[in-house]
Amino acid sequence: MFNIEFGNNGEILCSGRLDAAQCVKAEEFLGSVEGPGTLDFAQLEYISSAGLGILLKTQKRLVASGAGLKIINVNNHIHDVFRYSGFHSIFEIEKQ
Repeated sequence: MFNIEFGNNGEILCSGRLDAAQCVKAEEFLGSVEGPGTLDFAQLEYISSAGLGILLKTQKRLVASGAGLKIINVNNHIHDVFRYSGFHSIFEIEKQ
């Protein structure tokens, strides 16, 4: 199960598991984001390579327009995925 929605402060709340089966939902939501955005991963349990691809596509689009994504409340496991994949150099990331 995966859920993505705007929080009260405008941040993008992600929860559950962002895997290949959930990428269409994530891509549709993130495709509507304009300007800088903050993804809150406090409730995200897992991210697959397909999920990383959606984040990369969104980041490239936003950076081209002078914006970008910041990712906050990243658990140790997901932080390791970002570090091992080299994505820690593409995104601003804050651990929990």
